[in-house]
Amino acid sequence: MVDLQSINFSGKKVLVRADLNVPIDEDGKITDDNRIRQSVPTIKLILEKGGLPIVMSHLGRPGGKPEAKFSLKPVAKKLEELLKTDIVLAPDCIGPKVTEIVKAQSAGQVVLLENLRFHKGEKENNEQFARELASLADVYVNDAFAAAHRSHASIVGVPKFTKENAPGLLMGKEIEYFRKALLKPERPLCVVLGGAKVSTKLNALLNLADKADKVVVGGAMANTFLAAQGFQMGRSLYEQGLFPKVIELIGQLARRGCQLYLPVDFIVAPSLTSVGLERAVPAQEIPADLMALDIGPATSLLYQEALKTAQTIVWNGPMGAFEKEPFSKGTTDMIEYLASSHGLTVVGGGDTDAAIHQMELGHKFDYISTGGGAFLALMEGVPLPAFRALGIELQ
Repeated sequence: MVDLQSINFSGKKVLVRADLNVPIDEDGKITDDNRIRQSVPTIKLILEKGGLPIVMSHLGRPGGKPEAKFSLKPVAKKLEELLKTDIVLAPDCIGPKVTEIVKAQSAGQVVLLENLRFHKGEKENNEQFARELASLADVYVNDAFAAAHRSHASIVGVPKFTKENAPGLLMGKEIEYFRKALLKPERPLCVVLGGAKVSTKLNALLNLADKADKVVVGGAMANTFLAAQGFQMGRSLYEQGLFPKVIELIGQLARRGCQLYLPVDFIVAPSLTSVGLERAVPAQEIPADLMALDIGPATSLLYQEALKTAQTIVWNGPMGAFEKEPFSKGTTDMIEYLASSHGLTVVGGGDTDAAIHQMELGHKFDYISTGGGAFLALMEGVPLPAFRALGIELQ
């Protein structure tokens, strides 16, 4: 793996794959610019070292054809603000006009290519599309960790046709914290998993069963664990088809001496929209006509006790339906506790990240990953296409 700092960028055109896929409202305003901010250090470094950054990204799902609402125009404006320099927004990402625009620029300027997904070749990893992108530059830098699990042209195709390839600063930081948290963690290592479905995180759990010292489960995931053991879960969401795998996983954790923590009480209600009807009940006493929508207060205390000795904590997924105020306390309690933890705290997943930033406590965590699917793929032990393309070996 080539280190970004070691590349001589002077006078070179540098194709930067960033993740600028930000939420934009109906008025064309960016509602969360975090991903754009995260891309700035790499672009600045290239500028400082005398290079010409040619930035590319996808935005939304335009379906392989140009669509005005998915244009990167609002992103170009925000980048100008953050970099304090003019951004030249190309009308496309490939083609003669784009080539002319790039040729006309000199070191110290920045070009932003229009949405990659305006072409089917991006998602299809079309070789000709990748070649055309690569022809714009001398060096390829991938700083889009959130898309690292995608086998798309800008991720895996382009580096086949560029002379020099390297991960960006953000990608480097993601790798550094993954190594610290899951490859060479200070122990005890505690993994906290939440969210709606076991099915989306079962492979991560199976992989982590061999690594973690403690596993804490919350969210609707926990319902499946309890229902598989014979608990009556009322009208709660759970995945009956996964009962055999969950029982097998519980046995696997027990044989390894890994401690598994499940909720001892829940906040229940008739539905997500039931305001004022929620109450806490023990896990053994969920009424037949109610749903478990958050972990209860006793569970929050139990989980805090379990995490007290942890030297490394990895968290993915909320403890309940946190977007609804009556069912947010399990998640906010977890955030407050981890924000004051003495151990290394690494967080991944869009919902968890959103909840932390809502509370304005992001600065209290050692690292918040920018990748949802990519972070989960790392937890599963799956080799990421972007890493393979850059020759990155995780060890």
